[in-house]
Amino acid sequence: MNFEPFVNNSQLFLLIFMRIFAMVQIAPLLSSSAIPQIAKIGLSGFTAIVIFPMVQKAGYTIPENGLAFGALILGEIAIGIIIGFFLIIFYTSFLVAGQIFSMQMGFAASQVFDPLAQIQIPIMGQFLNLIAMFVFISISGFQKLFLIGVYRSFQSLRAYDFVSQKYHIFKFLFGSLTKLFEQALIISFPILGTLLLVTVTMGLLAKAAPQMNLLMLGFPVKIGVAFLLLFLALPFIMEKFVDVINMSFDEIQVFVTRDGVSG
Repeated sequence: MNFEPFVNNSQLFLLIFMRIFAMVQIAPLLSSSAIPQIAKIGLSGFTAIVIFPMVQKAGYTIPENGLAFGALILGEIAIGIIIGFFLIIFYTSFLVAGQIFSMQMGFAASQVFDPLAQIQIPIMGQFLNLIAMFVFISISGFQKLFLIGVYRSFQSLRAYDFVSQKYHIFKFLFGSLTKLFEQALIISFPILGTLLLVTVTMGLLAKAAPQMNLLMLGFPVKIGVAFLLLFLALPFIMEKFVDVINMSFDEIQVFVTRDGVSG
């Protein structure tokens, strides 16, 4: 392989590499600390080599001033972080949904270690997190990530656009945060609403029959009802997972196009 074009245009290659590496460090699954750092660097470098001819052909102005070039690197890193952050926001909605009805089931104190995020999360959040991970892989999430997040972003979005359109980018970010809680509530609402009805029913029974120990009966009833509903609704929940993940890629598609950035 001829590396002369990469050596002669090392500044351009560095800009491409920094955006891809920043995205890999933030994106779901790829950001896991279980993946060796050298593997992330290798993946980013290989992707930069593949993308390099397209970016070089399109033309990318490299400033002669070292300070301006440093600012350009920071802009490329910021673009990569934002692209990965969009996916993390929608991916986190599954974890938040599991945490919402974990509290209603009585599993709020049940924490498990998430090997991907390296944190303690509720057990039901981990369950939905694993399902979301398999759904992400099954719908070719990694292919879409590199096709839209890398290839399309270099076609239409550069660091100059990031600086000139920062207001619309921040507006996009805050809009994605609101969608996180919206999607989490939509996913958890069937189980959450049913458990609320169970809680109200148990409260009425406690008033009607005070001699019954409903505090001891309430926990197994809630857990049994929640697992039954989860078993019945799981196919529909997985369809919703697919919709949410595809929505996240649609948001990135809008973000990386010039029309999306310009408002």
